[in-house]
Amino acid sequence: MSYLESLRVFVRVVELGSITAGGRDLRLSPAVASNRIKDLENRFGLRLLNRTTRKLTPTEIGRAFYDHARRVIETLDEAEALVSSFSGKPQGVIRLTAPLGLGRRLIAPLIPGFCADNPGVEIRLRLSDRNVNIVEDAIDLAFFLGEPADSALKWRKIADCPRLLVAAPAYLARAGMPAVPDDLADHNCLLLRYPRSPEYFWVLQTPDGPRKLTVAGRFDTDDGDVLRDWALAGHGIANRPLYEVAADLARGDLVEVMPDHRPLPAQFGCLTPHRRLQDPKVRMFAEFAARELRPHFGEAAVVGPAGLEPATKAL
Repeated sequence: MSYLESLRVFVRVVELGSITAGGRDLRLSPAVASNRIKDLENRFGLRLLNRTTRKLTPTEIGRAFYDHARRVIETLDEAEALVSSFSGKPQGVIRLTAPLGLGRRLIAPLIPGFCADNPGVEIRLRLSDRNVNIVEDAIDLAFFLGEPADSALKWRKIADCPRLLVAAPAYLARAGMPAVPDDLADHNCLLLRYPRSPEYFWVLQTPDGPRKLTVAGRFDTDDGDVLRDWALAGHGIANRPLYEVAADLARGDLVEVMPDHRPLPAQFGCLTPHRRLQDPKVRMFAEFAARELRPHFGEAAVVGPAGLEPATKAL
């Protein structure tokens, strides 16, 4: 392995806080990653990392070396991106992240086709419903559903994502169909919750405008697919994206609750560090994903067995 590749290992080990995580991110075994760090330390005759049984931190000189090494890697990546833009043949790794359900249903199916058209590209997809630190985790493109926080990241909106309140017919037969938002106080609302989660309330549309409604329930989870499964099993009312439950509604396995008081649609798009958007392969995938995914958030004729109206109108 070259000196430059050892620098990459060192940078990722510092960013991820462990040799195992840094090596895994670069598809190296812990032993190989550890040897690359040792090679650097032997080269300089200095300790770059302090190791204990519980954590790994850079030494003072290691922190200074990391700052310079990271800039070297970024400069090299930018140079490779420039060459790639002239050659018309994108090369290298794209690191993607997305929420679990959205990533499984919509993002993952795109990857084989994109890679078939761009054989020099590797894609590493990480799925999680928890907040991801895009900069620290060296993410190139993060697909996002909701309201992006103000940050130094570049936001590209792809579409509005309609959301619906849904429940199984068996649950509604047992608990009754709510007619107005206040009726939800008497229902088991299935909640997406995790540390620092913003979704401790639902914002519903009313004739007087959006209304923030505090909701409660006996079940909560940090996995959106679990919420859908609970709703299908008749355990309560869930607030889910249309694309996730469209087929369930069409089959009659779920029923829309309070169609006159739908949740506000969420924004769907992608976040990327500004400098990474200049990388042709990242820009190409963002444009490819936007083109392929917009139809999933457009007109969806969801007609249930009782002749329900379409679940949403064209955006």
